[in-house]
Amino acid sequence: MTPPDVDASPLEHARRLAEGGDLDGAAAILSELAADPDGPHRAQAAVGLAVVLEQRGDAEGARAAARVALATGHPEYGAQAACHLAQGFERDERDDQARGAWQAALGTGVPEYAVLAHLGLARLAVRRDDLDGAELELRAAIGIGDPHLGARAAQQLAELLLYRGEPGEAADTLLEALAEAPETEVPRLRVQLGIAHLELACAEFAGAIEEGEDPGTSALAIELLARTLPLRGRDDDAEQVWSYGLNHADAALADEVRLRLGRGTLSPGG
Repeated sequence: MTPPDVDASPLEHARRLAEGGDLDGAAAILSELAADPDGPHRAQAAVGLAVVLEQRGDAEGARAAARVALATGHPEYGAQAACHLAQGFERDERDDQARGAWQAALGTGVPEYAVLAHLGLARLAVRRDDLDGAELELRAAIGIGDPHLGARAAQQLAELLLYRGEPGEAADTLLEALAEAPETEVPRLRVQLGIAHLELACAEFAGAIEEGEDPGTSALAIELLARTLPLRGRDDDAEQVWSYGLNHADAALADEVRLRLGRGTLSPGG
């Protein structure tokens, strides 16, 4: 057991015990502090107790401690407690309880935890196939203005928009996020933007195929689409595009597609 430090506060001593592996000792100190209804550090102690009890494998005890912290009304530690509850409920797939806890975190009005709450509510909305609800939560998370978490929210929103077949909107979202994103978040956003541009390219190539009358241009669009689709993991769709071109009623277009498939590479300018 870590020897006591006479100069350390009970909270600091409990923290050191926990970091040293003495979870029982830390829990004893934090339990006493959290049980004092008039104690000045009750909320903080209750949050710390929730963390320690969870590390000990006492999920229900951890939740009880988190509820104590939440009930104090302390904005910072109450928000931490609500997030702790919500994350645990999510892990256990208790979505209704998780939703209530995330909403409680929102109610504290602390911006950092509000972003986490909106992200959590978005995940829960996706679980129940409510993509409109997820989009609203992600946009709300972005709107709070947290640079790091806002960038993550923008990336998730872009993924959702791509899934819904809205690559243009996804690209716009990512470009806006890139304008203010911290350097550590930029690479992820750029990769996602590249994916959005690939989806936009596929849509343009498909439109050219549908509307084109010139065999050479249509064959080029078929080749470009068929070679781009595998980059998005859509090998079967690419095969269908090649088949469409090779079996086209326009013999000149089919011959041009056959030449492009046989060549195996793109030539400058088509």
